[in-house]
Amino acid sequence: MATQLDTQLQGIRARYDRDGYVIVRQAIDKDLVHEARNHITWLMRKHPDLRPEQLGHTLMTDDPFWVRLVADHRLLDIATEFVGPDIALFASHYIAKPPRDGQPVLWHQDGAFWPLEPMAVVTLWLAVDDSTVENGCMRVIPGTHTLDLVGLRERTDTANVLSAETPPEYVDEAQAVDVELEAGDVSIHHPNIIHGSNANVSPRWRRGLTIRYIPTGTRILTDTPPWPSAFLLRGAEAPGVNAYNSWPRYQEGVHMPFRGCEAWQEAQK
Repeated sequence: MATQLDTQLQGIRARYDRDGYVIVRQAIDKDLVHEARNHITWLMRKHPDLRPEQLGHTLMTDDPFWVRLVADHRLLDIATEFVGPDIALFASHYIAKPPRDGQPVLWHQDGAFWPLEPMAVVTLWLAVDDSTVENGCMRVIPGTHTLDLVGLRERTDTANVLSAETPPEYVDEAQAVDVELEAGDVSIHHPNIIHGSNANVSPRWRRGLTIRYIPTGTRILTDTPPWPSAFLLRGAEAPGVNAYNSWPRYQEGVHMPFRGCEAWQEAQK
């Protein structure tokens, strides 16, 4: 019997190819969303020197819950539609915009930042809170995924998450679409699509998790393999392409507890 997710995946690749982005509603359950919120709080306590928008991929090498989350079978089923059956993680990043002080993400193309060859990658943006116009939801310019990667210019005159932006001559903001999501929804977007988000000046958090999945045939260009967030998540690795980190074991008192952490610990032995 087809599940709600199966139904939503029908025709999803054609819509993605047309617009450069697509939405899957209620991709994961509310309990897992709640654990992701707890995880952000735990990370913020562990790394008080970082702004909550900057909880990035270098923090996840020894984080069992983070790997468990990005390896959730429902998220991998979605990723399969875009990168095929052999799936690795390139990067993941919580962008948690605090109430009234959440920094904007200026217009950009993700692929302009990434050391990948080829640029075969898809981003799943998981809403950890309801993401609305008021609290700074993601905005996309549909169809711009057909552009080449056009490079970036530094932008530090105003506080922003990336300190960079796509040059404004490539951005037609009048065509922008607000991608409003409920907690547990996922938006999927192309590495070339121009997108960004406004500051959060509302009284509510806007927390989300970016997950960058690649086929195992895509090479992560790094001088010191393995890349901190390189994990083989499903299927087979491509020989000689990437080195992968071992899935971290859960240790009580070291890592955030989560549902199934004891079974996870046993499975990683």
